[in-house]
Amino acid sequence: MADDPARALLLAAGRGERLGPRGRETAKCLLAFGGRSLLERHLRTLHALSVPELVVVTGYRHADVVAELERCARMPVEVQLNPRFERGSIVSLWHASDSLRAGGEVLLMDADVLYAPEILARLCEIPGTGALLDRSCDLADPEPVKLCVRAGRIAELGKHLPPELRFDRAGESVGFFRLSERTAWRLADEVERRVDAGRLGEPYEDALRSVLLADPDDCHIHDVTGLPWIEIDFARDVERAEREILPRLWEPGP
Repeated sequence: MADDPARALLLAAGRGERLGPRGRETAKCLLAFGGRSLLERHLRTLHALSVPELVVVTGYRHADVVAELERCARMPVEVQLNPRFERGSIVSLWHASDSLRAGGEVLLMDADVLYAPEILARLCEIPGTGALLDRSCDLADPEPVKLCVRAGRIAELGKHLPPELRFDRAGESVGFFRLSERTAWRLADEVERRVDAGRLGEPYEDALRSVLLADPDDCHIHDVTGLPWIEIDFARDVERAEREILPRLWEPGP
């Protein structure tokens, strides 16, 4: 049985420019579905799974996010402000480097995801480093981050797949990862190398890809195809979340 994660690390700094006016009015993690913000839903799920602490990297509308944390948090929460939130998400992860090196296993999570709590519960059951795969993704769509598997091992992670790549299974990577203590340290080192080199426009997934592909046998892949979830990037995602995803969700706890 897997050890419980020591903490969750939630990246919640970005601005939802592609959402249109709604994204300018609020941080993406504060978008509400069924009367609860995405942030509150994360907090309720993490509490139900007994994750002992949470680190949140904020940026856009920092004060609003902090106010929601103060209202909803049921666990110790550390807030790290990324003042350069308009750069790549790798900068947000760099601000949380100490949390990656603090010991124990880490849940690395994007904040802009509406999902069934069972998805995160399954990730908590994976021993060591783990990733989640949804095979319903259209691989020709340039937007989703794809996860490819060959012979049970991770073969690729990224939005753009090399044409020569061979794989047995492929789909969208759900925006959550479980990191062993060793993988978390390696990721912190890789992020620091890239930031020190001035590569501030990169997504954090590029650094994570480098770490995971260096030791593909160490990453366990769990298939969650069929479970309801969606990443909120565009106005159409909000509409689909309300129409298709929200009615299929159960909520943990009172």
